[in-house]
Formats: sequence, C-alpha cells, structure tokens
Amino acid sequence: MQKKRFAAEIMSRDVITTREDALLTDVIEQLLRSNISCLPVVDDDGMLRGVITEYDVLNFALSGEANRTTVGESMSRNLMTFAPTDDLETIVNLCTTKRLHRAPVVENGKLVGIISRRDILREMLAMYKRF
Repeated sequence: MQKKRFAAEIMSRDVITTREDALLTDVIEQLLRSNISCLPVVDDDGMLRGVITEYDVLNFALSGEANRTTVGESMSRNLMTFAPTDDLETIVNLCTTKRLHRAPVVENGKLVGIISRRDILREMLAMYKRF
C-alpha cells in the first residue's frame, strides 16, 4: 500500500518571489537568471497577491513598455493554489485537468511553497523506485 503524500512534503520551499512594484524588466532578468517560468508576487508580510509568469511578461515585452510596466499592472490575480495538506492525488488531478504548470502553496493567505510539474515528476520517480 502506497503512503499518502501531501503538498507540504513535495513542494519547493525556497521560492523566489517578487513585489507588485517591481518592473517587468527586473522580472525578466530574474526568470532568466533562475531558470524559472513564474514568480509569486507577495507583500511585505509574505501574503500571496498573485503570480507573474512568462506569458504575462510576453504580453508587454515587445510593446516597448516593459521597463515602465510594474508587476502589479500585469500579474495574474485569479490563481489556483494548494494548501500544505492537499494530497498528491488531488494535486495531480487538478494539474492535469486545469493544465497547471505550477501552483503556489498557501497557508492562511501566506506563501509557504510552490508545486510544479517537476516536483510531481520527482515524487513519481521516487515512488516507482521504492517498488
């Protein structure tokens, strides 16, 4: 019998974040430097306000306005999030049906981690290696 796994066990905890007042050019640099495709947007208390993705940035990148456009003007606010107690089956089902690449993990509104498809794949490989 397979042990049930939860978001808190598979999520990435060291999440690179940004603020609403950051410029898109700063976000582009951070995405490229860190080889990631999304930055959660948090306030000074670590509360999740949204995410800024490569897709969000691409909407402004060629307009000539990326160096004057803030994250707050272009971020996604309507998010799918997970709780640390959500189980892996629920996470996988939502990622496949909603075609999610990644989702923040939030507890009481505060960002505590992020789960990406890569985290799920890593867990799947570990599961298969246990057999």
